[in-house]
Amino acid sequence: MSIEPAPRPASPGVDAEGLPRPSEPRIAKVRQFEATVSAVVRETPDSTTLFFSTPAGRPDYLPGQFLTIRPHQFPEIAGFVAFLEKQKGKKEPARAYSLCSAPHEPEIAVTIKEEPFVAGQTKYPPLLSPLLTYGIAPGTPMTVTGFGGPYVLPEDIETKTDHIVHLCAGSGIVPNMSILKHALATGMALRHTLIYGNKTWNDIIFRDELTRLEAAYPDKLRIVHAVSREATPEQYGANVRRGRIGLELVRELIPEPHAVQVFACGPALGKYDLQAAKERGEEAQPRFMETALAALREIGVPRESTHYESYG
Repeated sequence: MSIEPAPRPASPGVDAEGLPRPSEPRIAKVRQFEATVSAVVRETPDSTTLFFSTPAGRPDYLPGQFLTIRPHQFPEIAGFVAFLEKQKGKKEPARAYSLCSAPHEPEIAVTIKEEPFVAGQTKYPPLLSPLLTYGIAPGTPMTVTGFGGPYVLPEDIETKTDHIVHLCAGSGIVPNMSILKHALATGMALRHTLIYGNKTWNDIIFRDELTRLEAAYPDKLRIVHAVSREATPEQYGANVRRGRIGLELVRELIPEPHAVQVFACGPALGKYDLQAAKERGEEAQPRFMETALAALREIGVPRESTHYESYG
């Protein structure tokens, strides 16, 4: 993921510019195809899901993968693209966005979260995510490239574990939503614990859909929300905790660390964060991913059982 939040990721599938890293995808061919936005759903005040119809029918992909969108195709931001390319001295790359849809669903869909420019925190203003979050209408044609990324369930996952822990923050829920829906709908012999961190109750992407899934699969899905910027988040239910995801919560919800497979996705320190901290003579403060991975190591989840994808 670039600095924009729903563009994907810094590790392990995509670099910090939003470009796919070399990998061994189980679906071999990545291709460019034409798509039309069939529906636009506002998930939170700053995140939107775009549904796509494709003339050639529903393409094949794996839950957890992403597609990429090039900014050059949108005349609304052509001047901005040219300006940033001059500033950076290089061509603007495609941005990667995780699929929130699952392969059994009739259309592909991505969820984009817009992140505004914050002086001292972001080097350049976000380019594509504001347009995709606020400025796309149904009927908009688009050229996309897909699908890529190794953040997927191993083919033999049911021989490795019967318990998947999803550890997510913010728009990190997007690929995990795809994985979760697919596993539940196809009857895989897996139970799931979703630990999902957000600043406020209204920031929770897919909040109502997650509630419906938990009600539909009470023996297979448990959801615990961590809300960091509300005084009394407990008012929203027994499954809502105050604060950020940290060691205490991870230890509580993963009582058998050697028996689980963990899929963690959310913000991590990026190159600009590290550079800015160095210039200030400070150590960069960890973000969600650094904290989550440290907690998993502390409680003893094996590294080979930890799958992660980050942005920053």
